[in-house]
Amino acid sequence: MIKRETYMNRIRPFMNNDLIKVLTGIRRSGKSVMLELIKAELIDLGVNANQFICINFEDMRFSNLHTGQTLHEEILKRAENIQGKVYLFFDEIQEVSDWEKCINSLRVILDCDIYLTGSNAKLLSGELATYLGGRYVEFVIYPFSYIEFLELYKTVYPEISEQQAFQKYLITGGMPYLANLRYEEAPSGQYLVDLFNSVQLKDIVKRNKIRDVDLLERVIAYVIANIGTTFSATSIVKFLKSEQRTVSADTILNYIKYCMDAYLFYQVKRQDLQGKQILATNEKYYIADHGIREAVYGGNMRDINLILENIVYLELLRRGYQVTVGRVKDKEIDFVCEKRNEKIYVQVTYLLASEDTIKREFDIYDEIRDNFPKYVVSMDEIDMSKNGIKHVNIRNFLKADIWS
Repeated sequence: MIKRETYMNRIRPFMNNDLIKVLTGIRRSGKSVMLELIKAELIDLGVNANQFICINFEDMRFSNLHTGQTLHEEILKRAENIQGKVYLFFDEIQEVSDWEKCINSLRVILDCDIYLTGSNAKLLSGELATYLGGRYVEFVIYPFSYIEFLELYKTVYPEISEQQAFQKYLITGGMPYLANLRYEEAPSGQYLVDLFNSVQLKDIVKRNKIRDVDLLERVIAYVIANIGTTFSATSIVKFLKSEQRTVSADTILNYIKYCMDAYLFYQVKRQDLQGKQILATNEKYYIADHGIREAVYGGNMRDINLILENIVYLELLRRGYQVTVGRVKDKEIDFVCEKRNEKIYVQVTYLLASEDTIKREFDIYDEIRDNFPKYVVSMDEIDMSKNGIKHVNIRNFLKADIWS
């Protein structure tokens, strides 16, 4: 089991206190394993496992607890037999109706420490904000980073070189379960397609009561094909019109929002670095796991520039950065990354294979007058840093701790 210290370091300060810990993220990204890691750490701290009440609401054995009232009654009944603090672990809590009222009541009645997981961003909106506002902390759990993937992949194939491992990562991505399939191509692809279908059906279609599933599939396919490129809802409307489908821009935006709520896509807004304002149109979108893209759409190696961007973007999120696309006059910086009082700039490209490419990737920084670190990230093995701009091989960038 990968320890996932990046997340544990953030969760530890909140363990054993009355703030509710909410772990969110795309299905099968490892949220349930995070609960197991938290339990193991609590036991190491001296907590007795008999103090744990654990329920996974995707388990049919607990189908009778899918209302807030029945869950509330069950937990109070079980808690009567527990000495000391009660530790509640609820997996996929969104399957329970009125769960917010139940959790808030348990928080008030019991001496308890509560951990929840869910696969939809709506966990932290609507009634949750009403009942639990200011009483919870959220941790988004992403698929494996390259470091985590490499650690696990090396246990399966210890003789593999790091370059070969990265090539595999470009295709399969970082969904944790793939290690159980030994990262073999056919079963891994099938698993990722099935996972994608599950996200689409359970977390998007059913949750949002979508009737026009064909339209949703077309919108998702368009976004997947165009990750890392700027486009607007109007662009998709025009594309669908060419396919004899008439739809409004508002419907497109709603469908994309549903996908973002399910953590399938992440939106990156553009920022005018000279006017210091967020631009309202032509955002970029990235997918939660590039292995899913390869499985359902293909072309990761053909679109290698975009895949490398996707990988770097998710790594920046894992490390806690707020990320925008930077616009300077008529040029764009791939990522402007801010965390507390820190900032870094990142350009991502496949290879610095020509003078024109080198000039394009480095010269964009000429317009940036501050002294924050500036990076150009590529697959080149030779260091081409110049003029104070750091060139870094992407594998080293993903493993580095100097900018985290």
